Amino acid sequence: MRLRHIEVFNAIMLTGSVSAAARLINITQPAVSRTLQHAEIQLGFALFQRAKGRLTPTTEALTLFPHIERLFAQLDEVQRLATSLRGGQVAGELRIVSVLALSYDILPRALARFKKKHPDIVVSVEALHSPQIASSLMLQEADVGFVFSTLSHPSLTHEPLAECAMVCVVPKGLLPARKLRQGQLSLADLVDVPVINLDARDPVGTRLSQACREAGVGLNSYVTVQTYHAALAMAHHGLGVALVDACTAVSADRSKVEVLALEPAIHVPVQALRLADKPGSVLVRAITEEMQQAIRQAL
Repeated sequence: MRLRHIEVFNAIMLTGSVSAAARLINITQPAVSRTLQHAEIQLGFALFQRAKGRLTPTTEALTLFPHIERLFAQLDEVQRLATSLRGGQVAGELRIVSVLALSYDILPRALARFKKKHPDIVVSVEALHSPQIASSLMLQEADVGFVFSTLSHPSLTHEPLAECAMVCVVPKGLLPARKLRQGQLSLADLVDVPVINLDARDPVGTRLSQACREAGVGLNSYVTVQTYHAALAMAHHGLGVALVDACTAVSADRSKVEVLALEPAIHVPVQALRLADKPGSVLVRAITEEMQQAIRQAL
């Protein structure tokens, strides 16, 4: 299939008719019909069944479509990269991508200090998951990223900023006072209480799952979440013990929860990421140093 065939096929799949497809890609209806006919001749099978002005995709078309969607997603990435390369970075702009957990408390602290020193710099912040942060940096849509993980990619420079331990955020009244007085909880202490667990695909969730396996402990995962602040919010409402990183626990409402150390200690690395072949700017260096300072102060 040629690119024009793919474009027409995709448009018809999205709209369901020749006329709507023509409007979507801004060509005439006869042009859409001719292109579709030519594509089917080249492929040697029909892509659509015609009935009462509607086109119903064949089994072959339905098999092709997921691959076409991935192709268009890749084309979108190429377009975004080309736009970044054509426009370049605006002078006096700093583009930051960060995992959500760091964007609630730590990054605002760092930015408050950064803006005092660089008041004229325009800053944009986007909260993403770690794989999306890596993609955004490689597409040159961001200048620096902040993540929890030992994420490694040959195209990215990884700078360790700190290690923060995982902690237990315990709703008041959930555990006996004698347990709380110890100032820490073991994984075994959590076996008989509801736990707000982290998705095992998350870097922090992966570390927690590994620690549970090593300790031979199965937690009562009352709820599983994908973001650390979602776990914290659940603990605030008494749903269970949230196992989160210490940076997230900075935002805990101590009138509703207790924050205790977790034993054995599970350390979560905080890293700054940037493109390996792109020299770090003064602004990137400045915000990275402020992030490191903010983490130290918070912990």
